[in-house]
Amino acid sequence: MKRENDMATAAVQLDDKVTSFVAKKQKLLINGKWVDAASGKTFPTYNPATGEVLANVAAGDKEDIDRAVKAARAAFETGPWSKIPTAERGRMIWKLADLIEKHLEEFAQLESLDNGKPLKIARVADVPLTVNHFRYYAGWATKIEGNTIPITGAPQGKFLAYTLREPVGVVGQIIPWNFPLLMAAWKLGPALAAGCTVVLKPAEQTPLSALRLGELLQEAGFPDGVVNIVPGYGETAGAALAAHPDVDKVAFTGSTEVGKLIIHAAAGNLKKVSLELGGKSPNVVFEDADMDSTIPGAASAIFFNHGQCCCAGSRLYIEKKAFDKVVEGISDNASKIRVGPGLNPDTDMGPLVSEEQLNRVCGYLESGMKEGAKAVTGGTREGTKGYFVKPTVLVNTTEKMKVVQEEIFGPVVTAIPFSDPNEIAATANDTIYGLAAGIWTRDIKKAHTLAAKLRAGTVWINCYNVFDPALPFGGYKQSGWGREMGHEVLENYTEVKSVCAAL
Repeated sequence: MKRENDMATAAVQLDDKVTSFVAKKQKLLINGKWVDAASGKTFPTYNPATGEVLANVAAGDKEDIDRAVKAARAAFETGPWSKIPTAERGRMIWKLADLIEKHLEEFAQLESLDNGKPLKIARVADVPLTVNHFRYYAGWATKIEGNTIPITGAPQGKFLAYTLREPVGVVGQIIPWNFPLLMAAWKLGPALAAGCTVVLKPAEQTPLSALRLGELLQEAGFPDGVVNIVPGYGETAGAALAAHPDVDKVAFTGSTEVGKLIIHAAAGNLKKVSLELGGKSPNVVFEDADMDSTIPGAASAIFFNHGQCCCAGSRLYIEKKAFDKVVEGISDNASKIRVGPGLNPDTDMGPLVSEEQLNRVCGYLESGMKEGAKAVTGGTREGTKGYFVKPTVLVNTTEKMKVVQEEIFGPVVTAIPFSDPNEIAATANDTIYGLAAGIWTRDIKKAHTLAAKLRAGTVWINCYNVFDPALPFGGYKQSGWGREMGHEVLENYTEVKSVCAAL
């Protein structure tokens, strides 16, 4: 494995705007004003490549959430946002996308600094996908429609009956740290298109791109209070937002464990809840697959974004005749991944996001080894500085092992052979999760037959990690409630009102 981690300093010259932004005091955005936390407290966000403090950020708490919710309520009920034509909403969202595109390099560097991901990936994936997402939902702002409905059961008289789709109201949005900017877009795009107002709580590990986004929201012309951004810890700011009695809906992306806490917190006023949660996605390789595309595709399915993807193809099932070839090929791919700081232009895989995540992944590796798993490649931490883990392929694993059943959220794949293609659906579905799955085969009948049997919200055939703003994404079982993206997500942010008038 090529090692680039010894570069303590970035090879890329940081943009002056990035340097000045990181250096300044990071505040909360509430009702159009950048303010300190009511408590005056701050918290550190770390550079995962070095473990050193990157910036100190205002630590939002219950009082700050309350102020933000009041601002969002006023903007929704009586502020200019409630009167702005839908076409103007769409133009604001489109302008925001243009501004992000204008500052692409700045956002890519912020993501690499705060999250650890390779700069070259943020440049071509995270930021462009964010721009595309906002543009897609800018178009939806003028296309959220109701229906006219014939009344067939009334004994007498004539009626005009129709439905309206109206914004659900004030929305609390809690986003994760693995794709900080993109996840903010996934949440904000449809909510703003629908006419909602928002209190956004970014992950405490990666708040910087959301705060910079707040500055561009103001530049794009969004009225005060429409989007409020309150960084802070999940146990304080996040919990207060989920439980707030004047929040109409909460949207959360993160772990299944925290998702269950969100549900309990939301019960107080029965606020609507959408959840995009964890996964332990099966990736099934048949012996007839095109190995030239399957092997790198299956490697990317687990190692993309350091394995910190809720839909990562972390359970690899390979038909027995192809098992050795596929394992060898993916292990060879893994061994060539250059691990190092995200700002090093040669880096293919950066560090995990935090010391907590490093300890979690290493703990799973130790557990797997104790239970009899063998690392064909990787299997340990990389170096002693920063939060780096070697890309790992585990064999000799069984369905009962923790590394097979539980979400690791790191660059670790378990490879398991199978003999009977007719039984692989049951094995693949043997999990509490149901977020995504992959199938690799030349046989179109086999592929679509298995896709229909898999209990997963997304099934990729001969590809993996293909996303588009128009393509719905979400999970079965304990992988969540509702869908992100596509027109389906608009159901999360709208209420249906029936109107019936006698004529």
